[in-house]
Amino acid sequence: MPEKAANAIPRRVLGKTGEKVSAIGLGGWHLGLPTVDEQLSLRLVRTAIDRGVNFMDNSWDYNEGTSEIRMGKALRDGYREKAFLMTKIDGRSKNEAARQLEESLRRLQTDHIDLIQHHEIIRFEDPHRIFDNEGANAALLEARKAGKLRYIGFTGHKDPHIHLHMLGVGRQHDFSFDTVQMPLNVMDAHYRSFEKLVLPELVKQKIGVLGMKSMANGIILKSGTVTPVECLRYALNLPTSVVITGCDSMKILDQALDAARTFRKMSAAQVKAILAKTKAAAANGEFELFKTTSIFDSTAEHPDWLGEEPTRVRELMPT
Repeated sequence: MPEKAANAIPRRVLGKTGEKVSAIGLGGWHLGLPTVDEQLSLRLVRTAIDRGVNFMDNSWDYNEGTSEIRMGKALRDGYREKAFLMTKIDGRSKNEAARQLEESLRRLQTDHIDLIQHHEIIRFEDPHRIFDNEGANAALLEARKAGKLRYIGFTGHKDPHIHLHMLGVGRQHDFSFDTVQMPLNVMDAHYRSFEKLVLPELVKQKIGVLGMKSMANGIILKSGTVTPVECLRYALNLPTSVVITGCDSMKILDQALDAARTFRKMSAAQVKAILAKTKAAAANGEFELFKTTSIFDSTAEHPDWLGEEPTRVRELMPT
């Protein structure tokens, strides 16, 4: 059951880790946008923490490192101890994953990161590369042993079947993820649905559920079917540990915090009504472009971020 702290932002348990995290998490991507200056980004992070948000999202590749650098500055002066810090790496090889992790640690100005996630698992080959003997997970396991990180998860936005495949390949290697991040929104239930296919499996395995793209960077709002608060409340109503949302202004941050503070469990009738409003617009994935186009696929634009294929693979290739 969710718990409410004194500051009224609900806290939820992060799967089998037992960690208690804020129901709303602050997205890192917006913090490094050209339209968000450094002072505003620092204010957003610190205000969120002061008002009860402890889950901080980021990624090694966000805005060429600017998002991590700014968050690192914001977490000075005692704020790091108040935050559950997450970032993501793109490397599929052990060497590239280790390199990106070390860079994230430097940028974030910390000796450890609470949660590291394999980023953009959007191809069926990604799990095999990550769990190879020379793969990224080997680097994370070594880093965890060295105290540089605490928990390991993965993210993806393309297809729920790829998420299920990642979980399966993990099991084949006797590994269970602590968290999984995926799109959970008012339209997902109608098209290639993570909510229907992946969410029940995560709940069954007690894996922490990180919801993202509740508004799809504002694209869902352009459908004219729902409001921002409806989007947030729908995602909060699911068995999510955290709903990560991007904030590029104090007004948007206030909106997210208010949605979390005033959240009440939705009735079956309320859920049905929202899904009825979004059904037609959601039918073909038109407003979930991360599923139907490559626009959101940063690793497709930068394949070098993934690192080399394993040695055994390269040796099999004809010369």
